[in-house]
Amino acid sequence: MLFVLAGAAESRCAAAEDTVTSSVGKKPNILFIFADDWGWGDLSCHGHPYVRTPNIDRLAREGTDFERFTVASGVCSPSRTAVMTGQFPARHNIDGHFAWVPSNAKRNMPDWLDPSAVTLPRLLQSGGYKTAHFGKWHLSNDMIPDSPTPAEYGYDRYGAFNCSGEQMPVHEDANETIKFIEAAHSEGDPFFVNLWVHEPHTPFHVIPKYRWRFRHSGLSEADEIYAAVLSHADDRIGEVLDALDRLKLTDETLVIFSSDNGPARGSANAKLELSYDTATGAGFGIGAAKGITAGRKGYKASLFEGGINVPFIVRWPGKVAAGETNDSAMISAVDLLPTFCEIAGVKLPSAYQPDGVSQVSALQGQSSTGRTKPLFWKYGARWPAQKSRPHHWASYCVVNERWKLLANQDSSYLELYDIVSDPYESTDLKETHPNAVSKLSEQLADWKASLPESPDSKLFSSLRKN
Repeated sequence: MLFVLAGAAESRCAAAEDTVTSSVGKKPNILFIFADDWGWGDLSCHGHPYVRTPNIDRLAREGTDFERFTVASGVCSPSRTAVMTGQFPARHNIDGHFAWVPSNAKRNMPDWLDPSAVTLPRLLQSGGYKTAHFGKWHLSNDMIPDSPTPAEYGYDRYGAFNCSGEQMPVHEDANETIKFIEAAHSEGDPFFVNLWVHEPHTPFHVIPKYRWRFRHSGLSEADEIYAAVLSHADDRIGEVLDALDRLKLTDETLVIFSSDNGPARGSANAKLELSYDTATGAGFGIGAAKGITAGRKGYKASLFEGGINVPFIVRWPGKVAAGETNDSAMISAVDLLPTFCEIAGVKLPSAYQPDGVSQVSALQGQSSTGRTKPLFWKYGARWPAQKSRPHHWASYCVVNERWKLLANQDSSYLELYDIVSDPYESTDLKETHPNAVSKLSEQLADWKASLPESPDSKLFSSLRKN
């Protein structure tokens, strides 16, 4: 397992004098659990018919379940870029997942996220936090050996896969998280941990004991595998929650569970067979991907809600209400950096331009409707839509106030939804609300014009020269 001590960050920013931390006392610890392809419906607390997630359900009982949270992309790398930078991933030319160099070049992408960008862990380091990352990285790729390691982005320690260097085995994430929390606690330091679990991304590295749990459930083999890997992930999350209890840190720790995008789904005739990933090894392939969106349109790689509206469960005892469901606050992944920095008492750099806003008041129960600061998405989708993927045609999207506009690559086709009253996107309103279409189309055009034409060559691997 790779467990690296990073050097101190050179760039520091001053702590704010008047912040939420001054009103709540000691700086809270922050544990951000980010799953991979975990659909909104893939929780027993969200009504899944056979998946069992008692530990994540515990977070929902002891915290608030925010139903309107969206990530900044329908796929992995750009979604994670937004969390790290607080900016739309298109600002970094990261519009798809990081793959091997020829694929990145073909899609006008860099080969890794710029390590000189303002990043969440580096900001929290400046506020006195010990920082760590355990689990999936994918802000580069294991097939790009000269890419920066997570240590160069502001982590004191890390163990990761889908990165350069040694690949941490996927199931060691919780154990390493617990070790790090214990060390930070013994030193009296507040901590920030990314626990970015592999599940339920392919390959499905299923453990026999977890399949055994579902042996009498009457499930198909594929459904049994899917339930088993989610059960395993939930158990590991439970181990970390138990460690917080044991160390008497539960009341001092903000815990969030979410996912990088909606669930992956294979074709109707996808076979159940083994596959191999260079970062994580062998396991079952897409035939075992049985995630659900609980009625939302689209799946992974879609800009409809099934691809970007994911679980977001927040527990912060005494600060966030317990046992509540919030179906109105439209929080985005780009909001996490400014939110965590406000909680940590860290001032944002004066030259930094976040796309998100702090959502501390929303977390603490202040009511809101719609989105006052626009959200934008970019993704290279096929047009016209495929019959088998009718909700995977949108290449651009903008949400502002109560409206959501989706557009194909050249904006020759649009759909408009009242995303406040119609979160399942059932009624296209573009014909009856032309003014909203015009306003959002203009906003989208202005945003597209602000984006860089190509990535900086300093973010290219030396493999591009070969």
